[in-house]
Amino acid sequence: MQKPAIPPDETTRIDTLRALNILDSSPEERFDRITRLAKRLFGVPVALISLVDTDRQWFLSSFGLDAKETPRDISFCGHAILNDDILSVPDAALDPRFNDNPLVIGAPNIRFYAGCPISVQNGSKLGTICLIDESPREFNEEDKLLLRDLAHMVEQEVVAVQLATLDELTMISNRRGFEVLSNHALSLCKRMGGNATILFIDLDKFKSINDTFGHAEGDHALRVFSKMLRDIFRDSDVIGRIGGDEFAVLLTMTSVVEAQEVLQRLQEVVSAYNLRATRGYKLEYSHGVAEFNSEQHTSIENLLKEADEKMYKQKKSK
Repeated sequence: MQKPAIPPDETTRIDTLRALNILDSSPEERFDRITRLAKRLFGVPVALISLVDTDRQWFLSSFGLDAKETPRDISFCGHAILNDDILSVPDAALDPRFNDNPLVIGAPNIRFYAGCPISVQNGSKLGTICLIDESPREFNEEDKLLLRDLAHMVEQEVVAVQLATLDELTMISNRRGFEVLSNHALSLCKRMGGNATILFIDLDKFKSINDTFGHAEGDHALRVFSKMLRDIFRDSDVIGRIGGDEFAVLLTMTSVVEAQEVLQRLQEVVSAYNLRATRGYKLEYSHGVAEFNSEQHTSIENLLKEADEKMYKQKKSK
């Protein structure tokens, strides 16, 4: 068996995939509609939309297969995202890459596979829409054109998700996405009786960066700071760019004391970056911290407002 190689843009690809916040999400009709169509058009028992995560492939939509995910190192889709073209395997039992693959010699007993990569605007291939059959079959050029059309439909739906909830510049949630995800997270914390803490962060002297070095450099500063936030905070935390130079992070199951420890880590990372900086300016920020109280904060907006007020007091005191 041949394990799939790692794409050269893997870090960007994974960051892009995680920023969409669709991994482990509930089924959505917009995607299920496409896999149902694929299953019917090609007459296959299994049609999937697969997202290739760090060490697994997770099925955003699945018809004909009970599993929600499989390991990446045995996935066919891990191979399919390595190229722009459709990966077509007429008979996996005769293909040295797959003939002893657990998915071939055991359930779901794959013999035929065809997968078309699903790409987003920055070129990252997030996964595939794929067809599976227990019997060998050919896949001609007309079939490939049809599967590619279905992949474009998936890509359009992913773009709709991005436009609705993702900040295109920084690849983290925009304000709408942050509020939607945070309200879900707060509901979970309330049900479990856990803490939640929000950080409101504002980049200091950002206007000066734009005025002195240009907007392209300002955009670079926003991307760098956003990456720091993604690297420092947990996957379970909600990170968003909620204004031009304003960011927020909701830390679930986290007290104010624990949040201060993470803020210290952020300061260390920013300070280390500033020591290496050669772009003519330093990254500086002010922040406010507020702990969730179910009686005082009826929604994420109330919590944001309190943290914003504390951030503004810190900024004025500098």
